[in-house]
Amino acid sequence: MRIPFFLSIFLIPICSILPGFSIFLVSGQCLNHQKDLLLKLNNSLEFDLASSTKLRHWNQSSDCCQWRGVNCSSEGRVTGLDLSSESISGGLHNSSSLFSLQYLQNLSLAYNKFNYSQFPSGFDKLTNLSHLNLSNAGFAGQIPIELSRLRSLVILDLSTLYFPEIPPLKLENPNLEILVQNFTELIELYLDGVNISEQGSEWCGALSSSLTNLRVLSLSNCNLLGPLNPSLLKLQSLSSIRLDNNDLSALVPEFFANFTNLTSLRLSSSGLFDIFPEKIFQVPTLEVLDLSNNARLGGSLPDFPQNGYLRTLVLSHTNFSGKLPHSIGNLNMLSRMDFSSCNFSGSIPTTMANLTQLLYLDMSFNNFTGPIPSFSKAKNLTQINLSHNDLTGQITSTHWEELKNLVNLDLRDNSLNGSIPVSLFSHLSLRYLQLSNNQFSGELTNISSNVLEYLDLSSNNLEGAIPVSVFNFRGLKILSLSSNNLTGSVQLNMIHQLTNLSSLDLSYNSLSIEYDRIGSPSLSFPNITTLKLASSKLKIFPDFLRTQSKLTTLDLSYNGIGGEIPNWIWKLPVLLQLNLSFNNLVALEGSSLTVSSLSILDIRSNRLQGQLPVLPPSATYLDFSRNNFSSIIPLDIGDFLSNAYFFSLSSNKFNGSIPVSICNAAYLQVLDLSNNSFSGMIPECLLRMSTTLGVLNLGRNNLHGTISDTLQDNCGLQTLDLNGNQLVGQIPKSLANCTRLEVFNIGNNHIKDIFPCHLKNASILRVLVLRSNYFSGSLGCSGPGKNAPWPLLQILDVALNNFTGKLPIICFYTWKAMLKREDDAKSELNHLQFRVLGFGSFYYQDVITVTVKGRNLEFVKILTLFTSIDVSCNNLDGPIPEAFGGLSALYILNLSHNALSGQIPKSLANLTQLESLDFSSNKLTGEIPMQLAENLIFLSVLNLAFNQLVGPIPQIKQFATFSESSYVGNEGLCGFPLKNCNAGHRTAPSAAPVGFDWQFILTGLGFGVGAALFVAPLMFWGKGRRWYNKSTDKIVLVILTMIGLSYTGSKDGKLEVEEDIEDDSIEDYDDEDETENEEFRGRYCVFCSKLDISRKRVIHDPKCICRSSPLISSSSCTSSSSS
Repeated sequence: MRIPFFLSIFLIPICSILPGFSIFLVSGQCLNHQKDLLLKLNNSLEFDLASSTKLRHWNQSSDCCQWRGVNCSSEGRVTGLDLSSESISGGLHNSSSLFSLQYLQNLSLAYNKFNYSQFPSGFDKLTNLSHLNLSNAGFAGQIPIELSRLRSLVILDLSTLYFPEIPPLKLENPNLEILVQNFTELIELYLDGVNISEQGSEWCGALSSSLTNLRVLSLSNCNLLGPLNPSLLKLQSLSSIRLDNNDLSALVPEFFANFTNLTSLRLSSSGLFDIFPEKIFQVPTLEVLDLSNNARLGGSLPDFPQNGYLRTLVLSHTNFSGKLPHSIGNLNMLSRMDFSSCNFSGSIPTTMANLTQLLYLDMSFNNFTGPIPSFSKAKNLTQINLSHNDLTGQITSTHWEELKNLVNLDLRDNSLNGSIPVSLFSHLSLRYLQLSNNQFSGELTNISSNVLEYLDLSSNNLEGAIPVSVFNFRGLKILSLSSNNLTGSVQLNMIHQLTNLSSLDLSYNSLSIEYDRIGSPSLSFPNITTLKLASSKLKIFPDFLRTQSKLTTLDLSYNGIGGEIPNWIWKLPVLLQLNLSFNNLVALEGSSLTVSSLSILDIRSNRLQGQLPVLPPSATYLDFSRNNFSSIIPLDIGDFLSNAYFFSLSSNKFNGSIPVSICNAAYLQVLDLSNNSFSGMIPECLLRMSTTLGVLNLGRNNLHGTISDTLQDNCGLQTLDLNGNQLVGQIPKSLANCTRLEVFNIGNNHIKDIFPCHLKNASILRVLVLRSNYFSGSLGCSGPGKNAPWPLLQILDVALNNFTGKLPIICFYTWKAMLKREDDAKSELNHLQFRVLGFGSFYYQDVITVTVKGRNLEFVKILTLFTSIDVSCNNLDGPIPEAFGGLSALYILNLSHNALSGQIPKSLANLTQLESLDFSSNKLTGEIPMQLAENLIFLSVLNLAFNQLVGPIPQIKQFATFSESSYVGNEGLCGFPLKNCNAGHRTAPSAAPVGFDWQFILTGLGFGVGAALFVAPLMFWGKGRRWYNKSTDKIVLVILTMIGLSYTGSKDGKLEVEEDIEDDSIEDYDDEDETENEEFRGRYCVFCSKLDISRKRVIHDPKCICRSSPLISSSSCTSSSSS
């Protein structure tokens, strides 16, 4: 581990002012032989005259003691020589006159360029040396043993910056022990970057046995190993310890707290682990503590005493946790505080307002909550970074204008609200303002700035128009206002006023962006590198882009741009990312996408047609899905995918066979050719690519033949979807090699096999679809060595097969995702998806078809807490086990069209999350348990038809809302909506005198007449009915909003479809059979938001975009569904 290059910027000035190295005072009259030695040295050295500030001025005519870099004694002898930063190159020979300057006490050759020549051995001649600085001089190789003879050394600096291609300094023979054995006077030792490579007991013992006066120990990047040996305690004079960037892999010993003079302890990036001793924080003399980049090192902060000396406290990228103590306000000398990427929680103490000396504050990527305390007293603050926490409240407690040195304010990714203080925009020193992903609201009015360079207000709740004054921010380089509620029109031509602008993002608002092709010459626009105008009602391509020679990212997706994609867009010289998806584009101007630089191309969901164009040669991400491309794929397609990670042609009209050359795409991770008309067999080489492929989706084509048994031993597939083809044979046995498989969909084929127990090693399997094939035998796996635990399995669909036997409840219990309740799963709210390597925001979204009420609904985004079991249309028999009630996380349960018998278990009342229950067409007997009606309050689909059930239908809660079709075919059932239950179903009351209760009769008559007066107009008066629906919607909306649920009202008998432009999986569907499908159209959000039974909180995944879920097909036991 080595010092990163960028640190050299800071290390160079620091090392150059170390005591005894930087300044040599001139005194005395130079002796002639001393001058001769210096002139001879000058002539022997190679240096850059233009860069030299010392050597170039040495000349024969002046007193050498007056030369720059030379210091003399009163006798005229040269005692100090500083040739640092003189751009000296070449080597330094052992015969150099330098080693004849025997009176030298101080010597610095630091920061030169000795071309990594061998470390000279002549230094032992300089026996009077007390200060030797050779840091970053450019020497390499073994440090010679002669150096160990300099017994008078007080300060030794051999530190060097390490780069992999540069030969390092090393201590092998002699080793560290031999080097320092005579340095009894040494008080400062700097060997940073020298390859020592010793165990802890060796290097600790070497130092402690010889350097008893040592005060400063700096051994970073030395390849030191642990553990830290207690022998270091002998060095009681130590005040500064630096051991960062080693591989100590050790505990931090508590004995560091026993160094009574300790002022600085730097242990970053050293592989430290376990709990950090709190006593070290409380060392009274400690000023600098850096433990950063030790991911396994944890602990908590202690109470800090009053008037501590800590000036720098860096714990970033460690596992420190807990709450910050209020006593942190006692560190009134603290100037740098970096707690980023830890696990701290709780509120930020208000006592931090006492840290008046703070210059730098970074507490990002933690779990802090509550409001932001005031920092108004810290007048010298230059950076505040509190991003990626869960802070709440407004940000008005700090008088931002009083922080006159503030340069960077980063509060991204919190839950802050209220308005944004105007003083932040008019701040005189603030250059970077990042407030994205919060809940700030209000309008941006009266804002102005001359110094802001970076302004990011994206993903908030800002409203109103973008003020014109924004386009007068002359210094602005990056502007992002995306994903707000901004309205009005914006003239894109106005950005020509922002002459320094390089990045602009106005996407996902309610803006209407207009562009006047005549208004501004193209050459007057700034040189933009990133332009994102997604969902901005843009109708044309802004032609000023044709002259943007520095444009690397262009996003014009989700607009109304029609016509052709202009040819000039492929001529932008450095374009890397292009997103034109979700527009109305119909053609490409030209047939070749020849942008040599283009890496990411997304043109999905347009109306592009014709043949597939020639692909960009360097592209890594290509998405052509959901268009009207047709014809065959070129046979040499694989030659254009040599760099591709993601390639999708799904939902087009391609036909013919899948070219074998596609297997030449050696880096391909996602291949989606689904929903086309491909025919022929699956190329064997595709399955051999499973070592790199994470997703292979060939579903909904016309592929035939068997599935090749050629999946590799190190198979990396996470999704394998072959659904909806004409495949025959068996599931390949080599699929057992795919231990990372999450989604396996082989439904709607002609596979003849048994239940795939050989997939038992796929321990993270989440979705298993065998629907509509010819599977037979028992369902599930049992017996020694056959059990398939699949603890994460959440969707099981084996409907429309020939499975026989009993329901394998023992297997179900090993599928633990079905057992969890929502409260247990709250930390797992996510979607089934595959993230593409190298693209943080690019992922493949799995699509699954689920059968509900006999209809197949396609789920484009599937929450990982959604669970479903469908074993319908098989030949299963026996009772429904009572143990089924333990599957408490189920949302959908379909056991219909089997031969199940016995009573409906009362334990099913425990399935409190259930929304669809289908037991139809079985042989179930007995009554419907009242417990089901009482507990299944989320049930929206119920089908108990065609069984042998008897008794009254429960008339409470959800069960009182289902239609006759839910109960038909059960001769013994009675009650609404079936026939009334007669006297035979209950004991007749004893005889009583016949009479009339006129009060009861008149009351009933009154209710009847009133209801008739109210209902009749709604039945026959359309306008009144619409008024009633609208009023009801408003009332329901108010009530549901109060308890946290979303509601979409009805309009003319149909559910409104709310289009969400952020859903990257929106599909366009034909409107045919609209009447038949009407019942199933609209927002299908049942798995996005749900109120739990205790009504204490709403489980909601903000990433789950509700979408139109139209009818795909009907499903029955006699016809396969196409999914």
